[in-house]
Amino acid sequence: MHGNKHWKGGHEVGEKSIVVNFLGLNFNITNCFSGTLVAIAIFGLVYWLSGKVCLKPGKKQNFLEAIIDFTNGIVKNNVSDSEVQSNLSLYAFTLFLFIFFMNQLGLFLEVKINDQILVKSPTASPLITMTMAMMTLLLSYHFGIKKFGAKGFIANYAKPVGFLLPINVIEEFTNFLTLSLRLYGNIYAGEVLLNLIGEHLAKSAGWATIFASVPLTMIWQGFSIFIGSIQAYVFVTLSMVYINKKVMEE
Repeated sequence: MHGNKHWKGGHEVGEKSIVVNFLGLNFNITNCFSGTLVAIAIFGLVYWLSGKVCLKPGKKQNFLEAIIDFTNGIVKNNVSDSEVQSNLSLYAFTLFLFIFFMNQLGLFLEVKINDQILVKSPTASPLITMTMAMMTLLLSYHFGIKKFGAKGFIANYAKPVGFLLPINVIEEFTNFLTLSLRLYGNIYAGEVLLNLIGEHLAKSAGWATIFASVPLTMIWQGFSIFIGSIQAYVFVTLSMVYINKKVMEE
């Protein structure tokens, strides 16, 4: 797998990811390294915000609690089972932070080595978004089987009427694809447009296009931050909706 490439006017836009083959398996170093940077950043932020937890919270603790309340609100508004709600609170909090930070990484930090890229937004890779979507689907199966048992869970695919069985099975694949590709498409498109503005438009006609590209880049970066935030919210919300569907009887 050699990363994402986009062609425009005969020129390649985007860079190849760094891929290393080890024991016959390909390891995408770009995704691994970028994801690790996000994990370190989130750990550092949460550790800093929760350093001095007290009954009378300060600004840092208030900010952390506001994020937790926000993600708890997503869970409570979309999952009806109270027991499942309690098990999903931490997942929703972690998922939201990871997707939010992964969406923003490529806007502020991009590290290249020759024609290969070492650091970019991990969610600009379909491998990452599909993995996260699969996590949500597997978690939904876990809670569904835990509540109804294996036989009851499988029987739910034939409800409310038996002929809906193939449609419900197909829906599992469409849910997986839409959940993952929606996030990937939005983030990848944002990085491609930033690349077009910064690498191609800015250098196309000298100083005039360089100066013109500055406000365009700032505007698009601001818009991309907004889109990245919305996509993090949408992904977590749909994840809770899919999980809720598996723990509800038809």
